[in-house]
Amino acid sequence: MSFTVAIVGRPNVGKSTLFNRLVGRRVALVDDRPGVTRDRREGEARLGDLDFTVIDTAGFEQAGAETLPGRMRAQTEMAIEQADAVFFVMDARAGVLPDDRAFAALVRKSGKPAVLIVNKMEGKAGESGRLEAYALGLGEPIPLSAEHNEGLPDLYDALRKVLPEKTAEAIERVKDTGPHPIRVAIVGRPNAGKSTLINRLIGQERLLTSPEAGTTRDSIAVDLDWQGQKFQIHDTAGLRRRSRIEEKIEKLSVSETLNAVRFAEVVVVLLDVENAFEEQDQKIADLIESEGRAVVIAVNKWDLKERAPGDISRLRERAREKLMQLPEVPLVAVSALTGEGLDRLMQAIVDAYAVWNKRIPTSALNRWFEDAVSAHPPPAVSGRRLRLNYITQAKARPPSFVVFCTRADAVPDAYKRYLTNSLREAFDMPGTPVRLTLREKANPFESRAKRKH
Repeated sequence: MSFTVAIVGRPNVGKSTLFNRLVGRRVALVDDRPGVTRDRREGEARLGDLDFTVIDTAGFEQAGAETLPGRMRAQTEMAIEQADAVFFVMDARAGVLPDDRAFAALVRKSGKPAVLIVNKMEGKAGESGRLEAYALGLGEPIPLSAEHNEGLPDLYDALRKVLPEKTAEAIERVKDTGPHPIRVAIVGRPNAGKSTLINRLIGQERLLTSPEAGTTRDSIAVDLDWQGQKFQIHDTAGLRRRSRIEEKIEKLSVSETLNAVRFAEVVVVLLDVENAFEEQDQKIADLIESEGRAVVIAVNKWDLKERAPGDISRLRERAREKLMQLPEVPLVAVSALTGEGLDRLMQAIVDAYAVWNKRIPTSALNRWFEDAVSAHPPPAVSGRRLRLNYITQAKARPPSFVVFCTRADAVPDAYKRYLTNSLREAFDMPGTPVRLTLREKANPFESRAKRKH
């Protein structure tokens, strides 16, 4: 590993959730109760093209050295001493608390480069906490949601900034070993052929298969090299309707599948050609969309179908009708048994991954925005015109955008859908979730008005 980063902060701010996200699997125990983590835990982390060691630490508490909290604090201080840089995590929704101030001072005193992370920033609830965080004196706060995998590109940029030489060396090492593997999860209902598909891709009987549904219980990862691009592919247990999940072991298998989806970058939804797009397939698509993953639909057992001209077009039309939450999602017909269509599937995964990582130049984005608003202005609400000022891309993975406007809560959902669909079409982003948030511009006269009162 090239360098070490310690994750520090007071209890229950999401340090272990961030640790798990960086490591790529659920290693550290996570619970809503504070103080679950007591020891230092190290893991091999990946953030973009950076590989490094990350240390999860106990929450900072001010306590005597002889007490358990005091000894936990000593372990955390040792982690700071050992690290090359520090991720200082605070809870954006709680705002800056006295313990945050005390231990931010400790991080500053250590002299280690630090990145200030304001966690739990999903939605708008944490914005005031993010602004308060500037007072900690640790630089610009990086908004993040470790639970929902939001904000990691900004964290990557911040880490590059505070450790320029070590991160540059780490990237050079990655270049020497080739591109990092794309994490892919294969999901679907039981007996769709997920394990058979992976065995065909890697060219060996690596995973157990059977005509009986439910053979796979664990989420198994296998490595694949396809045309010079490395993949880490996760086989998963089939997802049935919740009412049919009875055995404890199946509940655990479903939990493993959900974790595989959360840690994946691209999710392949495998459907059986004989009963594609049933209700459970739509629920699986809902889950993937809510997690913000790139998506590819693979219709399996194509070798068993009596084919007719236009079959693929009809399948794509059904996908548009049944999976409205994923407009124009890439769809490939395959046969896991014979290998038909697998090259097209792998190319679709690579293309979907590229769209998921897409960043649009600000100038092009605002030219589109002006044209879209001019062509279809927002409707007046209660006789008052809504003013949309400008747009910016907040992050990629998935592509997420913020529109600054007046009266954000009054903009109709239908108009937000219009902007999202127009954005997706203008910049060729089929299938992958696109996030669009409306935010009101700060009123420069507000503080002046408060002072007068």
